[in-house]
Amino acid sequence: MSKTPSIRICWIACLFFVASTTGLLAAEPAGWQAGIARVEITPKQWMWMAGYGSRNRPADGKLTDLYAKALVLQDAEGQRIALVTLDLIGTDRGLMQAVCRQITDRYGLKREQIALCSSHTHSGPALAGNLSPLHYLVVDRQQQELIEQYTAKLQEQLVQLVGTAIDRITPAKLAWGNGRATFAVNRRNNRPEDAIEQLRAEGRLVGPSDHDVPVLAVRDNAGELKAAVFGYACHATVLSSYQWCGDYPGYAQSEIEREFPDCQAMFWAGCGGDQNPLPRRTVELAQGYGRQLADAVQRILMGEMQPIAPSVMARYREIDLPLAELPTREQIQTDAGSDNHFVAARGKMLLEQLARSGQLSKTYPYPVQTWRLGEDIQFVILGGEVVVDFAVRLKSELRGPRTWVAGYANDVMAYIASRRVLAEGGYEGASAMLYYGLPTGWAPESEDLIVHEVHRQLDQHND
Repeated sequence: MSKTPSIRICWIACLFFVASTTGLLAAEPAGWQAGIARVEITPKQWMWMAGYGSRNRPADGKLTDLYAKALVLQDAEGQRIALVTLDLIGTDRGLMQAVCRQITDRYGLKREQIALCSSHTHSGPALAGNLSPLHYLVVDRQQQELIEQYTAKLQEQLVQLVGTAIDRITPAKLAWGNGRATFAVNRRNNRPEDAIEQLRAEGRLVGPSDHDVPVLAVRDNAGELKAAVFGYACHATVLSSYQWCGDYPGYAQSEIEREFPDCQAMFWAGCGGDQNPLPRRTVELAQGYGRQLADAVQRILMGEMQPIAPSVMARYREIDLPLAELPTREQIQTDAGSDNHFVAARGKMLLEQLARSGQLSKTYPYPVQTWRLGEDIQFVILGGEVVVDFAVRLKSELRGPRTWVAGYANDVMAYIASRRVLAEGGYEGASAMLYYGLPTGWAPESEDLIVHEVHRQLDQHND
């Protein structure tokens, strides 16, 4: 009997197997893709620094470089989000709108797909629209021009940065974990600062804090770590010198990148509006807090992390956040003639607003943004210097450690005080509005309006 039919049948079977296997491979769902980029944004000239009204001259040295970093993620359906982290005090509404508009025009990303997250370092440069009565409006014209030039260049750098990250998109895998660091202290409830170490040693620190360290790991398909994104709720105010520095977040990022040389470390600030790193004021302390935070991140990265399915949803909306009772024109005119140059600067700023529109707005267009990564992670992205009560509340009402709450994002227009802090008053609840140029504090219902909008957006994610 001839063997030819048997050989023919064998070949047909092999071809069927190859074709079937190829079909299965082609039918496999797509995974995550990620693109990563960075650009140095350290000023090239000695210009005014942001964060403290007590400074009386420009920067004169450098401890670390400052960076803007971008991570663009694309899910299995081709939906993208772009996270930009900045070693800066914060972006204002005008800069945010200009950057996002250009990113939309050039790369097609919608507003909800773009987030700008600042570390709030107080050792970076002043920007033209952020904290204007504290910096831009009270310095001489030469310094104003340097601030304007830096801000304009930064805008173009951020737009190009996102484009570079998009160009570098390659297949990736995402995972998350949650660490812990305890150097943040509620500064409203623990005084004086020089007693903090004793209070900590005795276990007598009081007031709410958020010591979670959320971590997002981006690895290539070979398992190599390419990006580590992490957050912490604490002011970047260890240092107050005249030297450029990323403060503790900058040192933390450097430590992680030293441990993982192929990794880009990216920091976003949590709801640390009323949280300070204490004690402070030395470079050694800033480096030490950076190491503590980096150690918390590294423990998560080297342990078992939870994979994130390749899907993303994004929402963004600006709500009309109500202000408290507005000052009269007479009160503003009195302020404009004050011997306090910060009070006078805001007074003149408000008089210009009255001249343009005839009245002051009773609300502010407050940005609320949410991203859902996979089925697990809810990333809540809020504008302003948000106090810790918001993170505590949102985590309790939502998914605990799977709910990440960023502040200092997009538009950093003022402190965002909870109802409790508004009732107590003080710096975060009232007087800090002066330095941002807003005419008064927030109305008591502002907390509930923000939280309601977060819930509304996340409910849409689940529809």
